[in-house]
Amino acid sequence: MVNFVLVAGARLGAWAWGDVAPFLRAAGHGVHPLTLSGLADKRGVPAGQATHVQDIVAEVERQDLRDVVLVGHSYSGIPVGQAAERIGDRLARVVFVDSSVPADGASFLSAWPDGGAAVEASIAENGGFWPVPPAAHFDGEGLTDEQISRLVRGSTPHPGATLTEPAVLAGPLAGLPATYVLCVMPGTEPDDAEPDEDVAELLNSERWRLVRMDTGHWPMFSQPRELAQVLLDAAEERERLHAVYR
Repeated sequence: MVNFVLVAGARLGAWAWGDVAPFLRAAGHGVHPLTLSGLADKRGVPAGQATHVQDIVAEVERQDLRDVVLVGHSYSGIPVGQAAERIGDRLARVVFVDSSVPADGASFLSAWPDGGAAVEASIAENGGFWPVPPAAHFDGEGLTDEQISRLVRGSTPHPGATLTEPAVLAGPLAGLPATYVLCVMPGTEPDDAEPDEDVAELLNSERWRLVRMDTGHWPMFSQPRELAQVLLDAAEERERLHAVYR
């Protein structure tokens, strides 16, 4: 048995894993969806980047979880990658689901083509929060109208400081046992169907593995059963690596 700690991306909360969690529990694992400070049921709690990292570490320590598979989707790959370093031998594996990955001294917005200028302007115009996008934002991502409605209805504005403050890493991310899940819609041009440069470099590590999913950026909604199987496979990968490195 492992303990999955599930952290959804920007504007989302623990609720976003509602369709995935039952498959993991049915396989006999512990499942711990987590809402980060300032979002969903924790809306109104002040938060910066370090707050979100501590949210994850504190959840693992509070419940005394062992054999932890940390799962970060989209934005949450940034705090999840940092938290993975800080939970020590409690960590079994990290799974980055179509996510950003942290780089020491860089923020979530650092890698954006314009350096995040447009998002920063939006944050400034909306009281320090990244606003919830319109339904059209989710078009072309393999989602049904009902799934899009759930996403829009459940989303909350995202604390801007968590997007602009830099990550802090103690060591190279390539040293972590990790799976990167790349979500690409069928028919995408080949040049757009490959990992970003920073992820591609990390995948050169023998401790990292790439998994592709033929769906859009929100697989916990569009393909929950398939995503659950990817996570279960990652838990099994942890057993193989344990045998190699013990």
